[in-house]
Amino acid sequence: MATTSPPNPPAATPPPPERPSGQTPSRSRRSRAARPLALGALGLVVLVIAFIIFGGGGGATYHLIFPEAGQLVKGDQVQVGGVAVGRVTNLELTKNFKAKVTIHVDSSLTPLHEGTVAQVRVPSLSSVANRYIQLTPGPNNKPSLSDGATLPASATRQVTDLDQLFNTLDPKTRKGLQEFIQGSAESYVGAGKEFGESTEYFAPFLSASNHFFAELVRDQPTFTKFLVETSKAVTTIGARKDALSSLIENANTTFQAIGSAQSQFAAGLKQLPLTLQAGNKTFAELPSTFQVLTELVEASKPTSKPLTSLFNSLHGLVKTGTTPVTNFANAFSKPGANNDLTDLARVLPALYKQLVTASPAVVTGEKESVPITAFFGPYAPDLAGTLRTFGQSGAYYDGNGGYARVSPVLPSFDISENTLTPTSAQQALANLKTGQLRRCPGGATQPAADGSSPFADPELTCDSTQTP
Repeated sequence: MATTSPPNPPAATPPPPERPSGQTPSRSRRSRAARPLALGALGLVVLVIAFIIFGGGGGATYHLIFPEAGQLVKGDQVQVGGVAVGRVTNLELTKNFKAKVTIHVDSSLTPLHEGTVAQVRVPSLSSVANRYIQLTPGPNNKPSLSDGATLPASATRQVTDLDQLFNTLDPKTRKGLQEFIQGSAESYVGAGKEFGESTEYFAPFLSASNHFFAELVRDQPTFTKFLVETSKAVTTIGARKDALSSLIENANTTFQAIGSAQSQFAAGLKQLPLTLQAGNKTFAELPSTFQVLTELVEASKPTSKPLTSLFNSLHGLVKTGTTPVTNFANAFSKPGANNDLTDLARVLPALYKQLVTASPAVVTGEKESVPITAFFGPYAPDLAGTLRTFGQSGAYYDGNGGYARVSPVLPSFDISENTLTPTSAQQALANLKTGQLRRCPGGATQPAADGSSPFADPELTCDSTQTP
């Protein structure tokens, strides 16, 4: 119970000192005149200090738009880097149901610049009412914000409460977290004494940590270099955030695939002992297998010499066959354009398209020319002989007779007792016929017994009776 003691009685007022015998009255009057001046100077100093402390010290007022107030109240701090630079002065609801928070920032930080970001924070997730606004000032090379300016919702960040964090977890995870907390509480039941003893080592732990950090910053250039290199590494990693995000997503997919295959992994682990047993048996039999292979190699050594001779003989064959194989390869694939079978195969589709278009027209033209060329068909040998060498093939015959309709007439001879006796001109021409101008094909020789010659056709304007 708190007690108070009575105030001490005031001390007796000491009697005024006696004036020395040597002091004059004028000096006492000067001392009494200086006292009001000293009191006035002291009051002026007090007024200046009070104005500095209670006059607000300048600063500026800004309005922040948040989706919600985040349990802020008047008087909450405004901090930059953990240092208080202002306070919340007012909270109100806008027409579009947003939270408008008014803050006053000290003159040491004003004016703020464009790019400033405000976020509601809490010292710890377990706290509810202890909130403050964290400012991240914009770069000073951007335009400054005037007194009374408003930061839009795009420049503010709302607080993340503990229940929002728990809402991101699925029911199974939340239940597991509850069981973990409950299990942690049960693990400390009856262990208060041991926990108390462990706290005795907390002070040495802090002392060792202090010594560690003292050694860490003792070599200041090395520590500075370490911080600079760490900053470079973090900057490089931050520049590749997209690749790291993809890596994390792929890793998440991989772990999900591994998690979905737990039953297969369990089945595989069950089969692992049997597999190891079978492998042990196999390894145990390997020495005998190697022994048999050794015997096989020893037995095959006498046959290796003939194989060497065979391979030496094949060398000449391979060397001789290199040129044909090379030419064969060039026939299918030769450097350059339009010079091998591959290029020919590539143009075949275009040739096929041309033939598909041209062939019907050629066939139609040939069909239409048949009535015109049919007349010259039987006389083809005669026309060929005439165009080639006129008169030199008259003695040759085919199925249709002589090649030419004009044959030279030589003097005739009679054979008598192995002697050739010339005949007269009348006798030579006695058996010749004249006026046969409409012979049919094959009419230059005697008619065949089977009637195949001369060739007669109703369309041909010839006389089959005109024969030798």
